[in-house]
Amino acid sequence: MFLRTHHRRKYGKDHYYFSVVENRRVAGDKTVQREVLYLGEVNTTQEAAWRRTLQVFDEDRAAPTSLMLFPESQEIPAAALNAVQVRLDQMQLCRPRAYGNCWLGCWLWEQLDLEGFWRSRLKDRRGEVPWATVLEILVINRLIDPGSEFRLHRLGFENSALDELLQVDFQAAAKDRLYRCLDLLLPHKDDLFKHLHQKWKDLFNASYDVLLYDLTSTYFEGLCQEIPKAKHGYSRDGRPDCRQVVIALVITPEGLPLAYEVMPGNTSDKTTLSGFLKKIEEAYGKTRRVWVMDRGIPTQQTLSEMRQQGIDYLVGTPKGKLQAIHKKLLDKPWALVRQGVEVKLSQEQGELLVLAKSRGRQQKEIAIRRKKLKRLFNGLIALRRSCPDRDRLLQRIGVLKHEAGRASAMVEIHLPAAGEAVTRESFHYHLRVEKFKQAEVLDGHYLLRTSLQGESPEVL
Repeated sequence: MFLRTHHRRKYGKDHYYFSVVENRRVAGDKTVQREVLYLGEVNTTQEAAWRRTLQVFDEDRAAPTSLMLFPESQEIPAAALNAVQVRLDQMQLCRPRAYGNCWLGCWLWEQLDLEGFWRSRLKDRRGEVPWATVLEILVINRLIDPGSEFRLHRLGFENSALDELLQVDFQAAAKDRLYRCLDLLLPHKDDLFKHLHQKWKDLFNASYDVLLYDLTSTYFEGLCQEIPKAKHGYSRDGRPDCRQVVIALVITPEGLPLAYEVMPGNTSDKTTLSGFLKKIEEAYGKTRRVWVMDRGIPTQQTLSEMRQQGIDYLVGTPKGKLQAIHKKLLDKPWALVRQGVEVKLSQEQGELLVLAKSRGRQQKEIAIRRKKLKRLFNGLIALRRSCPDRDRLLQRIGVLKHEAGRASAMVEIHLPAAGEAVTRESFHYHLRVEKFKQAEVLDGHYLLRTSLQGESPEVL
């Protein structure tokens, strides 16, 4: 980046305008220039503004001082104090760095008293960068510009003001030091969450009567021979060919995490809940809590044990149960809980079932299904026009069904038998109208089950 000067003479006076310009390399080994920031005119009428905004560090006085800028071609007024002439056309912007977000990250670190927490637990060697400082760099980078430790080493630290804020040099972000710092943290995981639990309670008056529980997975490239937890399993990233680990997380509705666990990649969602119930109870005591989670996490046996232990829950239910409950509650009136959302309640075997209908969700699901069906029919029409051989026909229909997903079950396709020629008579299709209508009736409906018997529908 560099500073560009624009000179203009108007009404017998010289005017100088300045802008920050950067060079960018494009295809064909060419370089183009882009104006990053227009600074406007620097002249004597703006002395006060420049005086207020420009500060330089005086090395002799070891203190900052204010200066007024004047271009080299302009005389400095006699009344100007602490003024300096600069050759603006030769000024360059070197190593621009982000400051405000780094300062905010350091302030948050201080407010959570993480400096004191880690100083007492991470032992430092004489002459080395304190591990607590290295960890602070890692955390702030994850907060403002998430990326790998190697990216932080190569680019992140250099483009931030953390060296000035933390009074360290580049060796604090050395690649091996960043990785070694992570290895020191795991033994203190439980203590850290207890510390944060109390801090969130003091700072935000956080309550822990409602907890959200969910799982995700992340995969690795390579053989992962030195990662014992890396296993093949159900991949939420659509990469069943890669080994992965499963990550479970418990947070409050405000997004404050209470616990997490990294488990083998072949861990079933249904086997994780019991351990976390025990973990949270041991760490934070046994109080009335409501666990909110997806329908695939708890088993029927786990929910029964939770009711016996007095642990409340609110979970979804599979689509298969939705149709039966919808028929059972068909005669009951809908109750409006908020704009666009209506519910029906039903008591069943110690649980409260909440059948909800969202008009916004209904319109969305109908639009998605119809879009997929339209794409499927367009593909089938194209196949009928070309009439390829039977093997190619089966391959292309398989691709179309995969893209349509569950919507493909609403189209009945008659395929030619083995050895039979592909003609309009042997290859035809039609929409299953009744199944299509039944699906649209249930669109926008979802069923919740809960042990909370006395709560109002609006709360649930």
